[in-house]
Amino acid sequence: MNAKKRALGKGLGALLDDSGVEPQPVYDVEKDLLAVGTIGKVPIDIIEVNPHQPRTDFDEEALNDLAASIKEQGVIQPITLRKIDDNKLQLISGERRLKASKMAGLTDIPAYIIAAEDNTMLEMAIVENIQRENLNPIEIAMGYKQLIEDYKLTQETLSERLGKSRSSIANFLRLLKLPGEIQIGLRQELISTGHAKALLSLEDPQTQLEVYQDVLAQDLSVRELEEIIRQLLNSEEEKHKKPAKKQKTTDQKEHRELRKILEERFNTRIQLKNRTNGQGSIVISYRSESDLLRIAELLTQ
Repeated sequence: MNAKKRALGKGLGALLDDSGVEPQPVYDVEKDLLAVGTIGKVPIDIIEVNPHQPRTDFDEEALNDLAASIKEQGVIQPITLRKIDDNKLQLISGERRLKASKMAGLTDIPAYIIAAEDNTMLEMAIVENIQRENLNPIEIAMGYKQLIEDYKLTQETLSERLGKSRSSIANFLRLLKLPGEIQIGLRQELISTGHAKALLSLEDPQTQLEVYQDVLAQDLSVRELEEIIRQLLNSEEEKHKKPAKKQKTTDQKEHRELRKILEERFNTRIQLKNRTNGQGSIVISYRSESDLLRIAELLTQ
């Protein structure tokens, strides 16, 4: 394995083989010299953050855990930098490690330094981050979108470059069509990618938002959500055939209103779990033993 691939990690080889990127000397603080093709310690204060960084969400608790690990064991995996002038280096990948190292009080960090032109840097940064498993689905989708727009790529070409199926890339890009509130919920892991894909089968953004609120309030599984959406879509078809029949849509709205009334009455979270045969269950949440006694009193009045 050559130094280029060793420095950049699995997944970037296909891009960098065509970019002309070659390993450059790495600054070694201890020896105060430049060593070609080796890992060196780079002063943190001369590193500039990559303005094209695709990652936007950094979990504070996870960063604290990483900072604690770095304080105890050091930085295990080097970050990747590029030279922008004699005194400055710019981050290509490893922003979490850089942030956590600062939090841990480090003054330098192990790094590879490579030469990368501006027109290849964005692509390298995005691909490096997309290969990582801890990106949320919206960040991945935004990375795909950025590569397609900035490099005039088709989905087919992008799939070949990344080793991903075209359908997978298309499914991620479709997530960006959801209303902003739902995208935020997906980023914050309030819903799963499965929930988001199911919501995409509803065309009206307002209906998507209403059903999304039901998912949060009732803690619906993907399967339960798909059943509700199936009922809504069937109801829409029936409405076009026989305008007088709107029962399924009405039921959903009535249940939503009823849930709000119950939550106000008991001052707690209420879940209505409906089945297709008209039956269901009501789940009343409580926060403590005293809260349970309070709710029990209300129920027996």
